[in-house]
Amino acid sequence: MKKYIQLSAVILAGVAILGGQQVIAQIAVKGETVYTMAGTPIKNGVVLIKDGKIEAVGANLQVPQNYKVYSAKVITPGFVDAHTSVGLAGIYNVPADQQQLEKTAPIQPELRAIDAYNPNEELIGWVRKHGVTTINTGHAPGAIASGQLMALKTSDGGFNTLLDTTTMVAFTLGSSVGENYNSPKTPAKGIAMLRSELQAAQVYSKKMGNVDASKRPDRNLKLETLAGVLSGKYKALITANKAQDIMGALRLAKEFNLNIVLDGAAEAYLLVDEIKAAGIPVIVHPTMSRAYGENKNISFETAAILAKAGIPVAIQSGFEAYVPRARVLLFESSVAVANGMQPEQALAAITTTPSKIIGQDKRVGSLEKGKDADIVLFDGDPFEYTSHVCTVIVDGKVISEECM
Repeated sequence: MKKYIQLSAVILAGVAILGGQQVIAQIAVKGETVYTMAGTPIKNGVVLIKDGKIEAVGANLQVPQNYKVYSAKVITPGFVDAHTSVGLAGIYNVPADQQQLEKTAPIQPELRAIDAYNPNEELIGWVRKHGVTTINTGHAPGAIASGQLMALKTSDGGFNTLLDTTTMVAFTLGSSVGENYNSPKTPAKGIAMLRSELQAAQVYSKKMGNVDASKRPDRNLKLETLAGVLSGKYKALITANKAQDIMGALRLAKEFNLNIVLDGAAEAYLLVDEIKAAGIPVIVHPTMSRAYGENKNISFETAAILAKAGIPVAIQSGFEAYVPRARVLLFESSVAVANGMQPEQALAAITTTPSKIIGQDKRVGSLEKGKDADIVLFDGDPFEYTSHVCTVIVDGKVISEECM
């Protein structure tokens, strides 16, 4: 297969010799079309990268000496997966690499993603080769409160790529929770259990604020985490797929003044007005999720319907029971385009919108001066089946040069 991505021989081995000293070359990325996601696409665009950051973006920019040049048909920001369990869920789908859901108790918000994350997991490299440079990963749906999520890069830097240790706490509403625990067995019981814990967290938080330290209760990690959700320190990521469960999430948000993000949302197209009135973003299920169980009434058009209504929409890679355990974010957004979503809306759903949802939009999600140099180079239109991700740059470093 012919590659359109060509490495210019501007500098051999990425090193120039100046005055007898070696100087590491910086990078220039040229694209016939550059989607900055911070304005209109740029024809014959150039992105200059220095010290891991974007130095400049524009049309026909002059490339300084000693810059290593990459060229592509299309350039986009690195993709941001707003909800995944990559790194906790492993690529081989065996018990040893599946750490994303603790099944001893249905409410465990204190479980930290960083304590289960494997930075050497092969699945991280797999999603990176498909353009994903930032992930919001952690404990999976399936418990009333399954644990925390964190944001980090997919580069080969281990925990050095960490952006935020706790972005959200993951909750699940619906009958599927009963498949994993003895209780609850119904959605109503699940919400009642969660409300009780949130009320206990309110009391705990009030007591912990007592000026007299001797009157404060012993530290309780569960209630401490839930108190962080109540205060807005952490967002509440609520997975709810059936319409009645989505409404339950909206009622919880109103009752406890929660900063929530709706996740999954298979039947969200039935509640467009209610979701928009609540002013909450939605991380929709992978477009091609299988239609069974609580996803029985899933629709390929959900992302397009929500985006048309002006609701912030991100598309996630999801959670699969088979190898390789995560869907391809680009493919899922492409199917959304084929089912009514505008191409730039779909690109926003895997770049700018998820970066805002996870609180990292000052660093990632768009190609702007001063932001992290996370860039994907394509040999054609990103949403065409025949196009490929051919080069992935994370924090200014070329991590992958294999057309996928």
